[in-house]
Amino acid sequence: MKGFVDNIELLTEENNNFRQVLYTGKNLQLVLMAIKPGEDIGEEVHDGHDQFFRFETGVGEVWIDGVANAVKADDGVIVPAGAKHNVVNTGTEPLRLYTIYGPPEHMDGTLHPTKAEAEASDEHFDGKTTE
Repeated sequence: MKGFVDNIELLTEENNNFRQVLYTGKNLQLVLMAIKPGEDIGEEVHDGHDQFFRFETGVGEVWIDGVANAVKADDGVIVPAGAKHNVVNTGTEPLRLYTIYGPPEHMDGTLHPTKAEAEASDEHFDGKTTE
């Protein structure tokens, strides 16, 4: 197995897709996101998933169980399984981040250029990993 090795900061900063799965392992999944100004990811709960967010550009808020937390470039956030959460771009430029799900949430190779495409999709992790 090769795993995943790359410049995650550069990949995140250059990403313009709402969601792009980079790597899916058995227990973790690496996903890039770019949230447009005024956009959010949509309030959600992952009952069986912990989630880590690392912000590379922009400013926003991460809501966890009704509490707003301001975020900016270089911030990291962990959302525990079962917590209602949302990420909101409150700035004037894209809020770019990568997130790590444990275990995976999306099908390997998922690419949603826009939030609308992500919302229209009903895909979820199907057990297939990158390698």
